[in-house]
Amino acid sequence: MEIQDNRTLPVVAVVGRPNVGKSTLFNRLYGKRRSITDPTPGVTRDAIEEACTVAGKDILLVDTGGYKLEHDDRFDGLVAERSVMQLERAALILLVLEAGEMTPEDEAMVKMVRSHSERLIVVVNKVDTPEKESLVWEHYSLGFEHVIGVSAAHNRNVSELKETMVKRLNELAKEGKERTEIIPDLTIAILGKPNAGKSTLLNRLLKDERALVSPIAGTTRDIIDGFFRYKGKSVRLIDTAGIRRKKMVKENVEYYSVNRALKTIEEADVVILLMDSLEGLTEQDKKITAQIVKKGTAVVMALNKIDELKNDAKAIEELEDRVRFLFPVLSFAPLVHISAIKGTNLDKLLSAVVTVKDQMNKRIGTAQLNEALREWVDYNPLPYASGKSLKVKYLTQVDTAPPHFLLFVNRKEEFPEFYTRYIVNQLRKEFHFHSVPIELELKQSTKKEF
Repeated sequence: MEIQDNRTLPVVAVVGRPNVGKSTLFNRLYGKRRSITDPTPGVTRDAIEEACTVAGKDILLVDTGGYKLEHDDRFDGLVAERSVMQLERAALILLVLEAGEMTPEDEAMVKMVRSHSERLIVVVNKVDTPEKESLVWEHYSLGFEHVIGVSAAHNRNVSELKETMVKRLNELAKEGKERTEIIPDLTIAILGKPNAGKSTLLNRLLKDERALVSPIAGTTRDIIDGFFRYKGKSVRLIDTAGIRRKKMVKENVEYYSVNRALKTIEEADVVILLMDSLEGLTEQDKKITAQIVKKGTAVVMALNKIDELKNDAKAIEELEDRVRFLFPVLSFAPLVHISAIKGTNLDKLLSAVVTVKDQMNKRIGTAQLNEALREWVDYNPLPYASGKSLKVKYLTQVDTAPPHFLLFVNRKEEFPEFYTRYIVNQLRKEFHFHSVPIELELKQSTKKEF
């Protein structure tokens, strides 16, 4: 179920050690596959957030990275730290344990969450059969009030868990202890090839270390996001896994990450296409652009690491000309030079994003459109085709995001492409759709001309 905008939601955090089934439970509660599930421990590195409805109550559900005592690589310590951070913001904590013996990581997590016991539900996962339910009782010895055995993979007792979650959230709200966050007015997705600086940009805009930042390409596997306010608007910012060429995608996990990144194009109001100004524009940048154009999503292009060019005006101008030359399909899109690491021109970037969002949702009345259409045709009359006159009947807007127009004509098959482009250009100029994609669909009509 979709959540209405401009609402505050209680945060529910799913925590536990790696490979205990957190992501499977997250997906089960969310209602569809959002978090990556894989038998490889540590697949979920960053917190993943999604607004959803559970048993009739709207919540912000958060899947956290697995907590590990021993750090096998440089990321494990950061992952554990970010998991702990989620405990403080959560209205309700779901501590996921596995039916059976407790591991040292489990014991460490229990110790960590004990001070949050009034906001805690212990979820004993992988209780796949009735015979395993006896294993749940052993976890009552931990001293927590709410303990529920489930099988997230098989949907056993998940309904009971949902009811308990809602009941506890309502109780906390009555006690004045519910913690909430705001559903955004604007959702921005940052897309780009690996190591273009997406996570650095996210952290700079959030003024926080929400995303793992590393020079190792591909650090961000999952989609991660955060919230901030800009000129009175609540903004959700999504960082995505870097999109690689298909032949470079070898791991099963990375395959899902790349596909998930592409799906965020549909979720976002505006995509920031981040490009590395030092490395230059690549074929991979073109592939990402093609996906954005295919989805009809609004886009703002950002050339990152501009500080490394040392304010060389000529080099910057040449770079911008090259971008425009290589991406003619995005000729309408704003282009902003930024430095994510220095914070240069980020206000200009966000201003462009807000402008684009407003244009995407603009709607023009039919009477106003057809008054303009008559003027356009009078100024630039339609040509003849096969010795017969071409006529436009009327123009109407049928949708927004992107703006979608229907142009009724008397002979669709012979209507010249150059005149279609002319109408699109006039729509941009007359009604200020300068920075967004426009869809103009021709439809044949035999009715008398308006």
